Amino acid sequence: MNAETKVQTPINLFAHIKFEHLLAGISGGVTSTLVLHPLDLLKIRFAVNDGQLLTRPHYHGLGNAVSTIIKEEGIQGLYRGVTPNCWGAGASWGFYFLFYNAIKTWMVERGNQKALGPGSHMLAAAEAGIITLFITNPIWVVKTRMCLQYSTATDLPPSKHYTGMLDALVKVYRHEGIPGMYKGLVPGMFGVSHGALQFMAYEEMKKYYISYYQLPVDDKLGTFQYLSFAAMSKLFAASVTYPYQVIRARLQDQYKEYSGVLEVIRRTWRYEGMRGFYKGLPAYFLHVTPNICIVFLIYEKLTHIYEPEPIFPEEDVL
Repeated sequence: MNAETKVQTPINLFAHIKFEHLLAGISGGVTSTLVLHPLDLLKIRFAVNDGQLLTRPHYHGLGNAVSTIIKEEGIQGLYRGVTPNCWGAGASWGFYFLFYNAIKTWMVERGNQKALGPGSHMLAAAEAGIITLFITNPIWVVKTRMCLQYSTATDLPPSKHYTGMLDALVKVYRHEGIPGMYKGLVPGMFGVSHGALQFMAYEEMKKYYISYYQLPVDDKLGTFQYLSFAAMSKLFAASVTYPYQVIRARLQDQYKEYSGVLEVIRRTWRYEGMRGFYKGLPAYFLHVTPNICIVFLIYEKLTHIYEPEPIFPEEDVL
């Protein structure tokens, strides 16, 4: 009986995979990226700038960064790396929602529960995040490097100068192998806690709102509620976990070579102090707040169109 249960458990999990969540996540991720990519580019450029590389542009605030990029690289400079960013954001949000909802449904069914608590929401989000990270990390390496292709930098070897997303993928694999494709994976694993905290907060706010106003568990919330919960949950998670974004971006930077996470931490602390771990935070907040609102709003609206009945009859769903 136990052996039979072990064989059936993964089958039950895969049976809960519903591709409407993949499509809704992709739609939200790509749309938000097309609208907000320039802010993401600014965040990356601020995050990697430790002041030690002379060929790297130095910006004095967000306004100066935008004007400098437009002057030196044109409007298209604000959209460097937008192609891998669209691929990465679409795939990340699509797979994240796909696996998160499958794991969440499986947990409810396996535990015969009516609703999941904060701990279960965090666990489901963390598991979905780890799976998604392994799938998408090579895309994020390429996106970071293409965002850091400055017009003033002429000292890079041909192996680190990229003409497009495919060219970057080929060159990274050819010259750096699989390890190059997975640079930043370790801090990315720490970053899974970001998604876990965010989804836990989002789910709990929705659940509390429905309980407080005594609404049906499958009630469709209004646009304002979705936007508010998405923004608050994102700001909460970002405030706690932002330093991993800096560490990850610096590991993926083609201009610098680090032996690993510990060296990034040591050098950042030595030359920049605690402030170095929060470089790019204003641009990040300006980017992620509307970004997460767009993603979650499109996701929630599309999943209600694709699937009018709730995934969990017992609780409101993400």
